[in-house]
Amino acid sequence: MKRSVSNALSLTVVTCIVLGVSLLLIAMVGSSIPSSLSSFIRGIVGSTYSIGEVLVRATPLMLAALGVSIGFRTGFINIGAEGQIYLGAIAITWLGMTFPSLPPILMIFFAILVGFLAGGVWSVIPGILKAKFGLSEIINTIMLNYIAINLVGILVRTSLKDPSYPYPMSPILPPASYFPMLLLPTRLHAGFLLALICAVLVYLLMFRSSTGFCMRAVGLNKRASMCSGISVKSHMVLSALLSGGLAGLAGVSEIAGLHHRLIEGISPSYGYLAIVVSLLGKNHPFWIILSSLGIAALQVGSMAMQRSSGVPTSIASIIMGLLVIMILARKQFFGYREV
Repeated sequence: MKRSVSNALSLTVVTCIVLGVSLLLIAMVGSSIPSSLSSFIRGIVGSTYSIGEVLVRATPLMLAALGVSIGFRTGFINIGAEGQIYLGAIAITWLGMTFPSLPPILMIFFAILVGFLAGGVWSVIPGILKAKFGLSEIINTIMLNYIAINLVGILVRTSLKDPSYPYPMSPILPPASYFPMLLLPTRLHAGFLLALICAVLVYLLMFRSSTGFCMRAVGLNKRASMCSGISVKSHMVLSALLSGGLAGLAGVSEIAGLHHRLIEGISPSYGYLAIVVSLLGKNHPFWIILSSLGIAALQVGSMAMQRSSGVPTSIASIIMGLLVIMILARKQFFGYREV
């Protein structure tokens, strides 16, 4: 009872502080608070299209955050989801350009497969370096982000460039590689269903299987796991593979569901936001679904607020940073502990 009261009190305080700071920031930029809040809410739930945009933006966040959560649970601090998203996008682009005549079912299947493997292999590199040599995966995954982002920049100017278009981007991929649309006339596509399926699979793996138990045990105490006969290195590498693979699926989702071609800046920092989503979701698939929807709604609502009331979208970034700080700080100030 005491724990539940402390938890409820901490959430109430966090909500009040975040709301108060938000209103203060809106007032500081000289906008009307009622008008800004109204445009914010309308931007999220004001129309079918608005709701669809929230779900569209939540899709890559959810997939990448699920991957990040697996790494965090196993003690593999994956900061490289951004680069792994780009590798997944490269993989589906290569597949569509190399095998354009594949039937839709095979094309989608192989797109998901090669996207998962591309992101997973990219993540396994720092995973092996950590497991075998003890090198920091934080530094390695960050550096691999820059390599992946610039690799896309090179490819869309060379081997994957559309020769009929002056700007650096790939040709339009064949329609067989497109995800089905779910809610016309919105941009919501089947990638959202893929993200939900992945959330269920991650839950079953991490909390309902012996492999998941071993991975979580490695994350909690490597030495105790080793003494219990658990292979720390193999589970660390496995977590890196799964972590990067799910982020790679986020890149596949962006290409197959929205852009249908490879472009620079395919990810507006989804990989870094996924870390925030995973932290807010306590590295649990169910809460990650909710936190990804919340962050997506915050972003979509802030853009609507900027269009209607002139409030800069940078306020959303400030709020996200404040949320993470407050969620972490409430453990100290309110004695709250996660299970």
